[in-house]
Amino acid sequence: MKLLSAEQTRAADAYTIQGEGISSTDLMERAARAFAGWFENKFQPSEQVHIFCGPGNNGGDGLVVARLLHERTYGVQVYLVGEQDKTSQDFSINLKRLPEALQPKHIAKSADLPALVKSSCVIDALFGTGLNRPVTGIFAQVINMMNESGATITSLDMPSGLYTDSQTPEEGAIVQANHTVSFELPKLAFLLPQHEQFVGDWHVVPIGLSQQFISEVASDLYFTTQQDVHQLIRPRKKFSHKGLYGHALLLCGGYGKIGAAVLAARACLRSGAGLLTVQVPQAGYTVLQTAVPEAMTLTDKHRKHLSALPSNIDTFDVIGVGPGLGTERVTKTAVGQLLATVSQPLVIDADAINIVASSDKLKAQLPKGKVIFTPHPKEFERLVGKVKNDYDRLQHLREFCTEYQCYVTLKGSHTAIGTPEGKVYFNSTGNSGLATGGTGDVLTGVITALVGQQYSLEEACLLGVYIHGLAADLALSTVGSIAMTASDVIDHLPKAFMHLNQPMP
Repeated sequence: MKLLSAEQTRAADAYTIQGEGISSTDLMERAARAFAGWFENKFQPSEQVHIFCGPGNNGGDGLVVARLLHERTYGVQVYLVGEQDKTSQDFSINLKRLPEALQPKHIAKSADLPALVKSSCVIDALFGTGLNRPVTGIFAQVINMMNESGATITSLDMPSGLYTDSQTPEEGAIVQANHTVSFELPKLAFLLPQHEQFVGDWHVVPIGLSQQFISEVASDLYFTTQQDVHQLIRPRKKFSHKGLYGHALLLCGGYGKIGAAVLAARACLRSGAGLLTVQVPQAGYTVLQTAVPEAMTLTDKHRKHLSALPSNIDTFDVIGVGPGLGTERVTKTAVGQLLATVSQPLVIDADAINIVASSDKLKAQLPKGKVIFTPHPKEFERLVGKVKNDYDRLQHLREFCTEYQCYVTLKGSHTAIGTPEGKVYFNSTGNSGLATGGTGDVLTGVITALVGQQYSLEEACLLGVYIHGLAADLALSTVGSIAMTASDVIDHLPKAFMHLNQPMP
């Protein structure tokens, strides 16, 4: 699913209007009906609804919503904010369509601000996606009043005051919505951690924008859905054998962190690896043989640290490196040898990322088009340097992936996957239960297994991140988010793969 900029969304509106031969007010009516349908399923008519409308088309949407909710027996009060001599044409048309029972109140100064009670529902229809400057004056006062009221706030298409696809200035007021209902597609702003307090829970309602326009318009931002990933997964043939699904090597585990190797190994096997070999320090041999009997175990000559590569390293199809590894000098040397000598695809995580990040020489040795990094935000900053905000982080992600021709799965609530072509894919699965130690080791195992099964590196990232999050979503109903562990995610990988293998409705 593509993510469009605010400008592209306006172009999609115009294309749809022209292509269908409808008016802009017809499309506004369609969007408002979609929102009202969502609202009716969420809130009861017994709750008082206060709709704050700005002078533009987002305010026009709010006026149509007011009329529709009134028809559905909701108690509605409409407020028109600011001077009314510069309203949009569609706003003016829909203002005239309001029934007499919905005559709006005007808010032009502080004395006009209403008193809201916590039990009321507030609909924010002040600005939507059309904003290009900080919100000040009476509009800022209205937004601050809404935020401080304790009422449940739902924003129409976009929280007012928040920019859609660029950094919002600090000085402006921004609506802190409990819900945001977006038309047709999600917005980039919804997917960034810095906006959580403003966006709340976001939802998408279809309004029939031209699919031809959406398919043809250029975008390097995507939101990965089940439909996108479902077409990637490959069913196994009847006469399959283990040799068809790759021999993976995991270089991981250090003294006190052998558990990371166990988690990565279990996840790798649960994700379909035909064969798995794990090299660990001598201290981890008994642990691996006991905890993961399906894996073959090699022991390093060093008791506590990985210090050398296996002599038969050329026989493996993919190599995952990093979980629990440590950053000892001998380990750094081994990672350098790995980058300089191997030809197989590499999945680099955790301490292996920290080792690469510490040396420009190691970065220069990264084999082009054959590396997947799986950092969390702090590890990513070690690779690229400090970032100012989430938009700056995305720019660094693109630049790093294109410069080193690698893939990066930047872990988070909507894990962002960067590609060598500068594309970014945001994942749609997962929950806060993943915010616990070891889940990153699980992701390394999943992606390593998929690369070994001859998925392209991009496919392995998309499918691996989605499956990893889906397993956590399935575990959520069993253990909840607070008690979830990395092992719970592994235990639900089979159900996740089974779910994805089912035919799409």
